Amino acid sequence: MDLLSQIISRKRERLEEAKRALPLERLRSDAFAKREGAAPHVLLTALQSDAINVIAEFKRRSPSKGVIRADADLAMIVRSYEAGGAAAVSVLTENDYFDGSLADLEAVKTFVALPVLRKDFVFDRYQVFESAAAGADAVLLIVAVLDDRQLESLRLLTEELGMDALVEVHNSQEMDRAAGCGAKLVGVNNRNLRTFEVSLETSIQLAPLAPRDALLVSESGLRHASDLERLREHGFSGFLIGESLMRARCPEAALRELRNDTR
Repeated sequence: MDLLSQIISRKRERLEEAKRALPLERLRSDAFAKREGAAPHVLLTALQSDAINVIAEFKRRSPSKGVIRADADLAMIVRSYEAGGAAAVSVLTENDYFDGSLADLEAVKTFVALPVLRKDFVFDRYQVFESAAAGADAVLLIVAVLDDRQLESLRLLTEELGMDALVEVHNSQEMDRAAGCGAKLVGVNNRNLRTFEVSLETSIQLAPLAPRDALLVSESGLRHASDLERLREHGFSGFLIGESLMRARCPEAALRELRNDTR
């Protein structure tokens, strides 16, 4: 099994545990109650700004890099992101390979007023309801782990709840599938999920193939302001950045530098 398959296999086990602890119908009720009165599609709205829109990510570790920031202070880091001008916050909630949790996402919602994206390996309706109940404003849907029926169904459910679906692609075939499911927000991951190698050329090559009415987000391997400026020229409206900000001594200053904010 490659790493992606291992992650999904373990995720399925955890999902069955969650379903036994909290039945779907109860979770569904909790999800719609949580979303009642919540502003819809706040991530999509935030990324429509003409500014350099960074989705700043909180993650403790990754399979490719190991521990990124030991004893990471969740409150300090996400508040630094907000002070540094982040458009949104992404929270890794996968437990076994990234040391994340839904509790992290719930905490972030109490610390900042920014839109919050749940970044995880989502393949079941239960997980969308779980995301909404935890306070997520958006959910990552990875085309590589979904068939076409799942992809469209999960996107529609996410939007029914007033959240945004960031549909993530890695190649031209996946971009075609994202377009086919009606994706309004497309993330191009520069990291190959099977080898974990990174190349910004992935974003540049796939941008012309995106649906005309979709907003584009470039993900992974973004380290310099020049990277963001280059990708803006190719039509990207948002930039999901995690590791470089998590490793920075002062995340706020690092984010301002990426955004060319000299204040």
